[in-house]
Amino acid sequence: MSNLSPGTHHLIAGGTLLVYHVAGAGPVMVAHSGGPGVEYSYLRSARLEEHFTMVYLEPAGTGGSGPLPDGATYVDTYVDFVHALVEHLDVDRVHILGHSHGGFVAQRFALRYPDRTAGLALYSTAPTTAPEFWAVAEANQKAYPRRHPDVPEAAAVLDFIDGFDTVETDEDKTRHLAAALPIYFADFWGRRAEFAPVQESIRAWVVTLSGRTFDYRPDLPSITARTVVLTGRHDFICPPVWSEALHAGIPGSRLVIMERSGHFAQIEEPEAFLEAVTWLLRS
Repeated sequence: MSNLSPGTHHLIAGGTLLVYHVAGAGPVMVAHSGGPGVEYSYLRSARLEEHFTMVYLEPAGTGGSGPLPDGATYVDTYVDFVHALVEHLDVDRVHILGHSHGGFVAQRFALRYPDRTAGLALYSTAPTTAPEFWAVAEANQKAYPRRHPDVPEAAAVLDFIDGFDTVETDEDKTRHLAAALPIYFADFWGRRAEFAPVQESIRAWVVTLSGRTFDYRPDLPSITARTVVLTGRHDFICPPVWSEALHAGIPGSRLVIMERSGHFAQIEEPEAFLEAVTWLLRS
C-alpha cells in the first residue's frame, strides 16, 4: 500500500509513533493543526480534498500518535516530525496548511527546508510569540464580553481561557477548550446551532514544551514558496495585525482577511477559505 493511499497510516520518527490520514487527489498538502495539543479533525476539509491530496497529521502528543519526546520544543520538534512525514511520503515538495500553532510550524519548515516547500497557507497564525503577541491576545480577550453585552455566558468564557494552560489532565484541557471555544468565532452566539458540533467534538491534550518565544520576522524575506496568508477579521488570538506582518515580510505573498470570521474561517466562511487556499495552485 502506498504511503499516500486513502486512509489512515503511521510511521516511526525518532522513536515516536506518528499517525496521519490521507484523503483527496492532487498535489500533496500536509495540514498541521493548532494548539499545541489540539486534535487534527477540526481542520479536515472535504472541499480542499477536491483539489489536493490532503495529509492530516495527528501531531505527537495528540490522538493516536505517541507522546512528545523529552525536551520537546515549541516549534522545532514539530518541524522535525513534519520533515520525517514528508520523507516518509516520498514526495519532493509539499504544500503546508498550518493553522495557529501549526502556522508557526509551517513557517519554520519553509525556512529550514525551502527545497521541500511547494506552497504555504499560513492560516490564523503569527510570525512571533514575543511579549507583544500575548499582549494583543490578552487585550482582545478582555474586550470579548463587551462585544457581546446581551450574552451572559460571554463573560464566563474568560475563566476557561485563563485556565487553559494550567490544567493537568487531558480531560480538563478538552473541557476548558470546549468552554472557551465561543471566543474563537466571530459570531458563535448568533450561529450557535451551526458551531455546536465543533464545540462538542473538539479534543485537546496536555503537552509539555520548552522555547515558547520566537520571532521569525527577520527571516520572512527568505521564504520563497508561494504563500497565502489568511485570517478572520475577528480572530482574537491571531488577529489581522499578525497576518499583515507575515504578508509584509514574505515576498509575493497574498493576504486574505475574511470579514465574518474569527479563528476558524474554514468553518465560518468556507467558500472564502477555499478560494484563498486554492490560490496556491493558480499560475
